[in-house]
Amino acid sequence: MSLNRIAGRRGRPHSRHATDHPARLARRAAEAAATPPPSTNTSVMILYYHHGVGLQRFAIFLFCVFPLLAQRGGADSPVAKPEEGIPVTDPLVISKCGTCHHKDGKGNLSRISWERTTPEGWEEAIKRMVRLNGLSITPNEARSIVKYLATNHGLAPEEAKPVMYMAEHRIQDETNIPNDAVRGACTTCHAFGRPLSWRRSKDDWKLLANLHVALYPQADAHFHRGGRGGRGPAGSQTQQPQQEPIDEALNFLAEKAPLHTPEWEAWRARMRAPKLAGRWLVSARIPGRGEFFGEMVIEPGSADDEFATRVKLTSVKDGSTLTRSGHGLVYAGYSWRGRSSVANAKPAAPDDPAHEVRETMWFSPDQSHAEGRWFWGEYQEFGADVKMERASAEPTLLGLDRASIKAGSQSRVRIFADNLPAQIAASDLDFGAGVTVRRIVSHNPGEIVAELDAAPNAVPGKRDVVFRRSVLESAIAVYDRVDYIKVLPATSIARLGSDVHPKGYQQFEAIGYEKGLPADIEIGPVDVTWSVEEFLSTYGDDDKEFVGQLSQTGLFTPASDGPNPKRKFSRNNYGDVWVVAAARNEKDKEGKPLTGRSYLVVTVPTYIRWDQPEVSQ
Repeated sequence: MSLNRIAGRRGRPHSRHATDHPARLARRAAEAAATPPPSTNTSVMILYYHHGVGLQRFAIFLFCVFPLLAQRGGADSPVAKPEEGIPVTDPLVISKCGTCHHKDGKGNLSRISWERTTPEGWEEAIKRMVRLNGLSITPNEARSIVKYLATNHGLAPEEAKPVMYMAEHRIQDETNIPNDAVRGACTTCHAFGRPLSWRRSKDDWKLLANLHVALYPQADAHFHRGGRGGRGPAGSQTQQPQQEPIDEALNFLAEKAPLHTPEWEAWRARMRAPKLAGRWLVSARIPGRGEFFGEMVIEPGSADDEFATRVKLTSVKDGSTLTRSGHGLVYAGYSWRGRSSVANAKPAAPDDPAHEVRETMWFSPDQSHAEGRWFWGEYQEFGADVKMERASAEPTLLGLDRASIKAGSQSRVRIFADNLPAQIAASDLDFGAGVTVRRIVSHNPGEIVAELDAAPNAVPGKRDVVFRRSVLESAIAVYDRVDYIKVLPATSIARLGSDVHPKGYQQFEAIGYEKGLPADIEIGPVDVTWSVEEFLSTYGDDDKEFVGQLSQTGLFTPASDGPNPKRKFSRNNYGDVWVVAAARNEKDKEGKPLTGRSYLVVTVPTYIRWDQPEVSQ
């Protein structure tokens, strides 16, 4: 790679007489060394001093400037003690990685011993080694290396949980970005959850920034103020230099995502083989399809951290059943990655849950419960929000068929459970003050049907549902009225497609809310009609006519990819629109239906996918 590319192609070449003579170059180097750089990062300093120096004479420049840069450190400058690495002990990792990542006397491999991350992070690193550095590796070897590194150089449960949305492929509005400088340096190209899924030494965070500049020339424009790494307006050299965005980002990451943390040290001592075999109770919610309840039977696999699974779920909405079988692997004692499928399945639609699904779940450190997402689709756009807990001999509540009950009304509710006794009385159930269980209509070992009476003065808010000693927290809301509705997700993306490039769909839901203090009360799904409206971004905007179709179940199906002769200039069918939900029964103060909307971008397919079949299979 050329120095010109690393430097971001700054500046224009100066005339030959201005830089030919070594004495002149040395004088310019001295002047540069006397001027405080915009960064303390050595690689950034080199690029800073390189500004305006011709590449043909850059070697002479470095020869002159490096002694001056060394003097800036001086004998009086404190030398930071290097951080202790995490030794690598696995023979396969040492064999495959040790050729380039040299091993020191303590068993550390360069770079690797100063990094920790998720299974996806290590998988991505191996893919990069295959693509860029010619690593030769079989799928079985890749899986073994990922398993070792994700367990011994992974994250503690407390570190992984805040960024599980990355592995779960969720649409997430990230609120964990500290300021605009860090946002610009880190999130222009990827989610902030990506760096937060890693733990590195301070030096390794700097090396990562340098790698970005080497591999992605556009990164340099986002790392520095004032354009592509320039020194800013004329005369700015005399002003107090501002901290560069990359330095703000590196300082933040070194503080919030260091290599050594109390959580990791505690988990290394506490980590144990996962003992997950047995029956687990499953509660799942699929946007657009509602609630599912059932069980997963986990059986031991060929290794202590591998398992076989059998799942049976029943839809609350239509009573249909879904039977799946699969397998899973647990990294670091808590982090489940699995796959399951329906035998002889022929999915009828893209959103049909009969597709093969990938499973990402976070098991609690005590291995008593789990939560996560099972997803499918070319862009992982479909999925189920899943919660699991171990089955026991005691009665256990799983969920309800409704999310709310209106104050002053009578309602019939179905309560899904496990291991219910033969005799059940109304007094066994408790919905909190103001909600009375009038009678038990029917029951069996897995379900109770009860009639409820909500008093007109019942306090609005989320209620726990209790059956003897089993508690279902915040399971049902009592409300007075629906004040507004939200369309979720609030912002989203869909992708055009064709026979060659699959489409990316988007499922929407309308959720009702009542205003309250200190927080508004979520009432649950609202019956609505769906439509698409123009998001006016240009004169004569016509995107809604071409981007795709929205069904009355809230599923958006994008149009075909490619030039459309019916559009002006034969443009592709991309565009941005509002997805609008209008309530069928809920009105505002003027008697008009309550409405909510979501911003949808419909864009082109992902034409190129940087993937390696030898790793991902």
